[in-house]
Amino acid sequence: MAFLAPAWIYIAAFYLYPLVANIRMGFQDYSVSSFYTGIAPFVGWANYAAVVSDGNFGRTVLNTVLFTVGSLVFQFGIGLGLAAFFNRKFPLNGLLRSLLLVPWLLPLVVSGTAWRWILDTDSGVLNHVLLTLHLTDHPIPWLASTHDALTAVTMVNVWIGIPFNTVILYGGLQGVPAELHEAAALDGAGAWQRFWRITFPLLRPVTVVALALGLIYTVKVFDVIMVLTQGGPAGSSQTLTILAYNDSFQQLLFGRGAAVGNLLILVAVVFAAIYLRATRREAQ
Repeated sequence: MAFLAPAWIYIAAFYLYPLVANIRMGFQDYSVSSFYTGIAPFVGWANYAAVVSDGNFGRTVLNTVLFTVGSLVFQFGIGLGLAAFFNRKFPLNGLLRSLLLVPWLLPLVVSGTAWRWILDTDSGVLNHVLLTLHLTDHPIPWLASTHDALTAVTMVNVWIGIPFNTVILYGGLQGVPAELHEAAALDGAGAWQRFWRITFPLLRPVTVVALALGLIYTVKVFDVIMVLTQGGPAGSSQTLTILAYNDSFQQLLFGRGAAVGNLLILVAVVFAAIYLRATRREAQ
């Protein structure tokens, strides 16, 4: 008990207490005065009803889904391709794999600020390259257009998440026995057939882990969107995390912000359970 006590105290103080407090706050009319008086009337499901009935909630949920699905698809697809590329032996393989981790190691605020410069409409590098290659006739307002803002933040999040997927999938590829590929090659299977019929099925446990963790990380992304667009323009890139922030710290509706946070916690818990189940099955 003495050995476990520090860990349990840490978990109770920094995980359980904030979680319980946030769940409780979601059912209260919590205002600025509540911090001083400690009085926050119980309002039942009123905060959740107000969040769901808000005219922007449906669009925010759709943005969250598009942002999450788009990020996962491209992060996993590009990560799998890079993992397969680095699974071969060639000069400077280790150095290039190390450099690939840079986007993952940088603080998200630093990455967001750098990409804000890159995506600038007038002086951004990306628009300069697109105009030079004649891929577009005019500068694209990546962060100022209601049609392009969500695409821009998704693209940046894909760039940040590619190293994670590459590392996880590269480790899975290292565990695929080379003898299976050699036997399939002797039977006349081509490279594409060997990948889809041998490599990819054996990567299933690693794939589930990568997608589950990627989804949990992506659903709660805040820093990148906040630095790039603050959820704008006109809410076109607002996700549930940005909505929770705006409700709590812009409009000072702490109960509504907690309600949105609880919805995010519920989503994260569901996919965390999927992740734990997948890792347990892999261990068995």
